[in-house]
Amino acid sequence: MGATIKDIAKMVGVSTSTVSRVINGNTAISQQTRIRIQEAMKELNYHPNSRARNFANGITNTIALVIDAENETTFANSFFNRSVYAIERAAQSRGYNLLITNDRGENGTSVSTLVYEKKVDGLILPSSSIRQKLIELLEQEQFPYVVYGGSEFASEPFSWVDVNNLAGSKKAVKHLWSQGYRKIAFAFDGNMTVFSNNRIEGYREAFLECDKNAVPMVFNCEGNTESMFDNVTQAVRNKKVDAILCSDNMIAYHVLTKVCETGILVPEQFGIVTFDNYPLAEYMIPPLTAVDVDTYQLGKKSADILFGIINGEVTEKKTEWIDTELITRDSSKRKKEE
Repeated sequence: MGATIKDIAKMVGVSTSTVSRVINGNTAISQQTRIRIQEAMKELNYHPNSRARNFANGITNTIALVIDAENETTFANSFFNRSVYAIERAAQSRGYNLLITNDRGENGTSVSTLVYEKKVDGLILPSSSIRQKLIELLEQEQFPYVVYGGSEFASEPFSWVDVNNLAGSKKAVKHLWSQGYRKIAFAFDGNMTVFSNNRIEGYREAFLECDKNAVPMVFNCEGNTESMFDNVTQAVRNKKVDAILCSDNMIAYHVLTKVCETGILVPEQFGIVTFDNYPLAEYMIPPLTAVDVDTYQLGKKSADILFGIINGEVTEKKTEWIDTELITRDSSKRKKEE
């Protein structure tokens, strides 16, 4: 049987309430007594019951990250993994645990149960999980939460962190234009997510800034089907397109493979840029120019804001943009950069 507070008190010759105050960080106890109690705890291999203590204090030392676990690709997504790693590190550095829970939709109970039963001290929510009823619940309960990837909710009362995808697209398009490409297209996976919409909008804006008479062309490569990529290849063959900005590595891989199979030269005749440097961009032939999205910072900033809310340091809506970086490589460089 493990040691108890009574055992510690008996060894040191103090009351159990004194031992309890030391365990809970009460500074009213003298340094000498504190040291004696801590030494006794170490000698008896005593470990405080944090669960009971946290229950009494009304805290759990746990935060939750809400995801869509119905989508089997979620855990294989490098975007997800690096963000989770950052959130986990931020939580551990503050003595917190991270709980990952499923978003069961409008009629589900997973998130509401965590809130009503106070099983966690705060939530990190993806923008895809934001629903009016959930926001009303969180605001009514004054429950700490932050949204990541939520820039379209700028008028809402909550804090959010998002990657500046619109600016990332603009960097890519203007780079391609500077290299002499004039018929630039955009290819994405068909999912009209927040970040996809922002990337498409950034592409359109930048293309029209380069040429007010430009005709934006967006390829929907939903499902990565052969026919979709055949359409891209045909457009390149017919000289309707001479460069493509791809929304992710997998689309870029298929586009590059298809184009190269036709004998079209990259970057001399065709340029390609991809969003997300990891995991494939630098290993393709030729290596791909990439709009690097710092998903680690996305997770870290989300956690930092949440803990600020939990600790009362953030009392008003706070928003953060995560900048992107354009990494230029051979797939789009047909001129010497100045």
